[in-house]
Formats: sequence, C-alpha cells, structure tokens
Amino acid sequence: MLLRISLRSAAKDAVQGISMNEELKEKNPIQVAGRVMGALEFLSDNGPTGLMELATALHLNKSTAHRAVSSLEYMGYVRQDPSNGKYSATFKVVEMANHIMEKMNIIDVVRPHLTRLMEKTGETVHLVRMDGADVVYIDKVESFDPSMRMASHIGFRMPFYRSAVGKALAARMPAAEVKKLWDQCTIERTTPYTITNYEDFLYNLEEVRRRGYALDNEENESGVRCIAASLDTGRSADGLYAFSISVPIARMDNDRIRELAEYVLQTKKEIDREFLRG
Repeated sequence: MLLRISLRSAAKDAVQGISMNEELKEKNPIQVAGRVMGALEFLSDNGPTGLMELATALHLNKSTAHRAVSSLEYMGYVRQDPSNGKYSATFKVVEMANHIMEKMNIIDVVRPHLTRLMEKTGETVHLVRMDGADVVYIDKVESFDPSMRMASHIGFRMPFYRSAVGKALAARMPAAEVKKLWDQCTIERTTPYTITNYEDFLYNLEEVRRRGYALDNEENESGVRCIAASLDTGRSADGLYAFSISVPIARMDNDRIRELAEYVLQTKKEIDREFLRG
C-alpha cells in the first residue's frame, strides 16, 4: 500500500515537473519572440496562410501558432480574412520600415549621387547596408528605361558572400571578421558561378582591394552582373554601406564593366568626400 502511494506521488511530481518545464519554456521571452517573429516573417514571405499551414511551416502545435498569430493580430501586424480564416501581414511592417528609413540620413546624402550615376549609365543602382552576414537593400534608383528595370526591391536581403556589395564591404574588414561572417552563412551554390570555397573567396577579396571595386559575375542570379563599391561614411557605427550597378549580362561584357567601373569609382569618391566634409 505504501509502495503504491509512493509511486503515485512520484508520478504526480514528475507530471507537475514536466508541466512546470513546459510553462517555463513557454514564458521564455526569446522563444516566444522567435515564434511571433517567425510567424510574421512567414506571412510576409508567403502571403495569406491558414493556421494549420502556418503551424506546420513553423514546426509548432496549432494552439502555440494561434497564440503567436493572435498577438500579431492584436498589435495590428496581421489581419485575418473572415471569409476563409487565413492570416496576412498588414502594411504596418512597411510603415515601420519607412519610419526607420526616414531616420537614416545617409539615404538623403547618397541618393542624389546614385541618381546621377543612374542618369550617366542608364542602369539601375542600389544602396545596401550590412546586417549581420546579409546585405539589405535600403534604396534603389530605377533606370528610366522600362526595358532595363531589375526585379530587386527595397528590403530584399542576400548573404554577403555571393553579392558584389557584400564583397566590397568584406574587403574592408579584418580577416577574422570575414571568417566569422562566412561561418554564419549557409554556403550554397545558387548558380554555377557562386563562390563556395573560402580560399577562393579570400582571393576574390584581394582582387577587390586591388581594383577598388567588386564584381558579381552571375554569382547570385544567372544572367545578372553587378559592380559595387563600399562607402566610407566617416562614422564607425554607420560605416557598413555599399552601392552597386546591376546589369543583365547581355549588355555587360568586359568593356562595359571597365566603363561602368570608372563611373562607380568616381561616384564613390564624390560620396566619401561629402561625408568627410560632414
């Protein structure tokens, strides 16, 4: 009898212990934030999504996914379509991004130079900022010619190792920092030309330092070449910016690369000079 009571008591304690652990996990602010932000990112990337589909994609049970998406809905970042029950991200994310962009004075300084670069070359120009091991497009000056427009958009991000802008920025970093960023990436061959060997990447960075500009030879997207240069904003906390010209390979042979590289280097010089004066 005493043995039965002891076993029953031990089982009860074990269940309570499991319950407490699960409650602690649920209250873990990092875990909770990860679920909420994971739901928002998934909805932003995939559009209207049902609850079960969302739960499956995020590897959550239905009730946990519902709590995450309900929190987003309460704060106005997500809305539910009453006709089909699917959830979608709202424009509140865009509004918040625009507020952030408004505070970034670098865009106001750089944009006139990028506009002139686009006018001289007729090609689309991008401004990016380093964000961890990714580069993020924070401004874009579209070509006037509709036939020359690129599918890129503000907010788009990609790993630094397979972009001209990323290589332009990495070429300014100490070797240990470059290795740290490389190790943070999932190195993938997205085209036959993607550099996936670290030693080859370091050699490429030496070429960037020698020339003063970086090239993306169809390393991120087949059929597109880019020329990029980093910017010296004169502020260490805000110094991780670069700009690029993106051009379909059909009009980007080696002669055109040399021509556009001169424009890129001149533009870099003008922008750096302006920040130096500031």
